[in-house]
Amino acid sequence: MFVLIFLFHLSPSHNVKVFDTPNDKGGAVYIEWELSADDSIVSCYEVLRSENNVDYSVIATPLPHSNRFDDTDVKNGKSYWYKIRAVAGTDSSESAVFGPVHSSAQWFHHKRWNALVLSIILCGLALWYIMEAKKGKPLFIRRIAGLEAVDDAVGRSTEMGKPILYVMGLSIMGDIATIASLSILSRVAKRAAMHNTPLIVPCYDPIVMAACQETVKQAHLEAGRPDTYDESKIFFLTSDQFGYAAGVDGIIVRDKPGAIFLQGTFYAEALIISETGASVGAIQISGTPAITQLPFFVASCDYTLIGEEMFAASSYLSREPVMLGSIKGEDYSKLIIMIVMGIGILLATISQFGLLRGVAEKFIDWFTMV
Repeated sequence: MFVLIFLFHLSPSHNVKVFDTPNDKGGAVYIEWELSADDSIVSCYEVLRSENNVDYSVIATPLPHSNRFDDTDVKNGKSYWYKIRAVAGTDSSESAVFGPVHSSAQWFHHKRWNALVLSIILCGLALWYIMEAKKGKPLFIRRIAGLEAVDDAVGRSTEMGKPILYVMGLSIMGDIATIASLSILSRVAKRAAMHNTPLIVPCYDPIVMAACQETVKQAHLEAGRPDTYDESKIFFLTSDQFGYAAGVDGIIVRDKPGAIFLQGTFYAEALIISETGASVGAIQISGTPAITQLPFFVASCDYTLIGEEMFAASSYLSREPVMLGSIKGEDYSKLIIMIVMGIGILLATISQFGLLRGVAEKFIDWFTMV
């Protein structure tokens, strides 16, 4: 009798590829391999790693039939060696060693060329218009009624012999609205100094108060009237929301200002203050990034800066070339983005009818790549 003994040997994984994970900040290595010829009986694949090509340890156990793994526990610039172990019950087989491999951070995400191209176009437009403005070329910016009325409001208070009230709202220095409001305050303060009209600025935040004091002081110096600057008119009121609203209302009722500027961040107190201002007959110019309060300002104020009109106030009032060029560049950038979006929508629509489907897919893929 003859006994035939077959010794079974599990086929290893092969063609192991290990490379630095692309388009990342580093700290990751991507491993890929071809499955074992006996994959049907393989229970799992183990990823082994070494830092000296001698001592290997298991760092992951991917699921059966999985042929890729992303090792995110590596250090940039350090050498690593890898191999894959196919496991089937008590039997196992290891692949050839691959290494050394290093992880590193990439400067640019190569699948986001769209962002680079658009950034170059948008920044280029801004720089072009800035240079044009510096050459003295007049740049058209549409008329903003609320900003045009600033000088009229100051003149009205002067003629009536009444003070001007400037309310920053609940702005803090971390708000972009505060910076925009300070630029408007500078213009108001300069005009008020020229006409020797009292300017009252009650503040919700002590740091904003200090910024307002410096802004108004500088405006008086630029107007050539440093002697008329009164620091006591710019004061801290309270950090309580409705306490602040009540305090401002008290100032309005007592002093009856001829002009009230409501520029900054406002919430539920917006209508309380603006209605009180309207009750004393003051001309009111408002502006806020809080879109929920804009309807109340539109209803109760004479002029309201809507949306980016408030942020454009500094360049609109000063006509400084760099600021004007930035606004023009930004406006044309928005136009380009709207055109691109319109083309994408049109192509996506007509592709549903079988027209230009390939063109539409490539166009949309390029602008939506991540």
